[in-house]
Amino acid sequence: MTETETKKTRDPWDLPDVSGLVVGVLGGTGDQGRGLAYRLARAGQKVIIGSRAAERARAAAAELGLGVEGADNAECARRSDIVIVAVPWDGHAATLQALREELRGKLVVDCVNPLGFDKQGAYALKPEEGSAAQQAAALLPDSRVTAAFHHLSAVLLQDETIDEIDTDVMVLGEKRADTDVVQALAARIPGMRGVFAGRLRNAHQVESLVANLISVNRRYKAHAGLRVTDVQDTSAS
Repeated sequence: MTETETKKTRDPWDLPDVSGLVVGVLGGTGDQGRGLAYRLARAGQKVIIGSRAAERARAAAAELGLGVEGADNAECARRSDIVIVAVPWDGHAATLQALREELRGKLVVDCVNPLGFDKQGAYALKPEEGSAAQQAAALLPDSRVTAAFHHLSAVLLQDETIDEIDTDVMVLGEKRADTDVVQALAARIPGMRGVFAGRLRNAHQVESLVANLISVNRRYKAHAGLRVTDVQDTSAS
């Protein structure tokens, strides 16, 4: 069987076991990063929160419990197998530039949404590289950069009374082995499903859609996510 035939017949839901991997969250003291750290730790993942200030990271980790640790960004990156980038857009480039060596060889998951805000609401920004994920790939040529977790409500992620979050996670990347790992990581959180959504060149529209979701949420007083229809998870049957 040729490599092409193997790719065509491979079950897209045959994903790796990621339960033993350490996940670092850069920007883990912010709402989105903190929420992701909480959900992954609650699912049994080993999680390290990263921040520019180690004390701040340790304080946030102590509040979360669940075995979560806190460290400065560099230590967080060094000690993690997978590193989620959840920093504010205005600090995105500087943070990654400073951690280029620590992130060498790591699987990096960028979930940053470049957005602007004015009296009309949220709107998408387009970085020179095309997207936040493509900027990350340009700044981290020795890392394996993917993009995911853009459309998750920080409110729902942090709500301890909610057991499942009903949403799909769009996963983008250049290599199937990497996107499979990220899909599997998303599936660790009850109610979530990771769905491959293309290569990094398609990340801009995924990041931009957050502006639309913010408008939905404001109008309907909701915490909207996404579901992709007619894509059956055979592993759940």
